[in-house]
Amino acid sequence: MGAVKTKRMPRAVREQQMLDAAVRIFGQRGYMAASMDEIAELAGVSKPLVYLYLNSKEDLFTACIRREAAALTEAVRAGVRPGLPADRQLWDGLRAFFAHTAEHPDGWSVLHLQARTHGEPFAAEVTAMRAEIVAFVTRLVAVAARAAHRDPDLPEHEVAGLAEALVGAAESLAAWANATPGTTARQAAATLMNFAWAGLGNLMRGQVWTPPAEPA
Repeated sequence: MGAVKTKRMPRAVREQQMLDAAVRIFGQRGYMAASMDEIAELAGVSKPLVYLYLNSKEDLFTACIRREAAALTEAVRAGVRPGLPADRQLWDGLRAFFAHTAEHPDGWSVLHLQARTHGEPFAAEVTAMRAEIVAFVTRLVAVAARAAHRDPDLPEHEVAGLAEALVGAAESLAAWANATPGTTARQAAATLMNFAWAGLGNLMRGQVWTPPAEPA
């Protein structure tokens, strides 16, 4: 009897299988320790086929970063419902962020840890993704804060700084939540809301904290 032939798989589907395997290996073992042999075995393909589709380990890692970054950004955007009050939009966005990072811990490891620690061009890919999320949060905070102040000229740098701080806190908290058994996405989002929204709410009411005067 001849060998049983397996059904030919569309290239796009096969490539996603390779990326799935690569994200898992890169996320759990790290970029340097990961091998193309491991990735090919996990994907159920030959190593030459991985190289044929994705050229090199560097290109494969870059493709993983881009896919995971796009998925995270889309999850956050999809989670926010326009027209709701600012705190509800922020809450929905944070829940979407923490739910996605919890459901895709290897992808989050690739973005938050691996890509940032292995130089360019990997770090640049994550920086671009992060800038998009920061811009999204900046617009959300700006609209709410300016509406509350009835002041269209609220300083852009203040709003941008708040968005940077909020995104940075979310990133750190996601890493902690993924490493802390029993922590849910809802709990992580509530923690950050309780930490951040009190300050944002005061700002929107014009109750701004100011540092004490410097000693003479």
